Amino acid sequence: MTRYRVFLILALLCVVLIGGVFATPGIIEGQYNRVRNRPPYAVPTAAAELQQELFIADLHADSLLWGRNLLSRSTTGHVDIPRLQQAHVSLQAFTVVTTIPRHLNIERNAGSSDMGRYLAIAERWPPSTWNSPKERALYQAGRLRMFETESSGKLVILRSRSDLQKFVASREPQRVAALLGTEGAQPLEGKLENLDELYAAGFRMMSPTHFTDTDIAGSASGQQKGGLTELGQEWVRSMEAKSMLIDLAHASSVTLRDVTAIATKPVIVSHTGVKGTCNNTRNLSDDELRAVARTGGVVGIGYWETAVCGRDAQAVARAIQYAVKLVGVEHVALGSDFDGATTMPFDATGVPLIADALRKAGLSEHDVRLIMGENVVRVLSQSLPE
Repeated sequence: MTRYRVFLILALLCVVLIGGVFATPGIIEGQYNRVRNRPPYAVPTAAAELQQELFIADLHADSLLWGRNLLSRSTTGHVDIPRLQQAHVSLQAFTVVTTIPRHLNIERNAGSSDMGRYLAIAERWPPSTWNSPKERALYQAGRLRMFETESSGKLVILRSRSDLQKFVASREPQRVAALLGTEGAQPLEGKLENLDELYAAGFRMMSPTHFTDTDIAGSASGQQKGGLTELGQEWVRSMEAKSMLIDLAHASSVTLRDVTAIATKPVIVSHTGVKGTCNNTRNLSDDELRAVARTGGVVGIGYWETAVCGRDAQAVARAIQYAVKLVGVEHVALGSDFDGATTMPFDATGVPLIADALRKAGLSEHDVRLIMGENVVRVLSQSLPE
């Protein structure tokens, strides 16, 4: 998501220059959610056959941020329901972005600016969203519920353990389950009571930070990079009481240490790379990987270049292999960061390339099944509310 600042400046200029006639969101998105290699993708027959049998789960996509109808196939962006169906993706986490700092980068960002309001204006969101991260989260959740209603049963939002169990038991190739999460605790607006409203809207996953420090904790890309605040400790207890999944993507090292030290349920990192194959501020150290694994959680490996220091499925597979060797196959999953203002090696229809790369790297079919989705099912089975 390192290109949001440029995107927002362009979007604001469009609003100003054409006198309130907003630019088409899809045209703007096309400049920022790019694909290096356009589909269709050549997948060996054996990998394609295995793909149809796998339960595939992706822990992170920012698709609700953009103006596309996700029920219709598009050539813009990375994810929509038809493309997920084509790739036999069974479960997609849709994570909402609510604030964006000026001069966004992966090293240090101030929380004093909020370019998200300009995005809300450019995307024609209701005025209530223009100055409220909570309302932006609720608006995006409402879009996902609308897609669910209009999908004729092809899209189902997971709200409980029972929902997950029913979906897995009656799994059909053309049905996609959705998990709703927030990328950062900004929608709380500093008030834990707002967690009730977000839960009622369908959110079952939340991270304490995004690119800036929050009232809850420090971000890996924040100014202070501190740990859990006193409010943050209450937040961990409230999240577990509601059976909401804690996502430590973008958390500072101190925050990750603090959360994993007190968590009584599995935590995840929805989208990341590993320093062992791609050493930068954005990615997890060996100790951080071990800390997440000790909770029983999983780490979702992303596909973009900053995460894996490469531009193909083989680079993703290398990062996955490293994590598997370090913490065990049961703690590794997929976390694409599709539609996160990222340039990807492929769109959602290219996910079979990862399974093929893992097979060619020597992983067993059993391990590939766990990584591609079954680990996520396990964690959700332990974490979602009854």
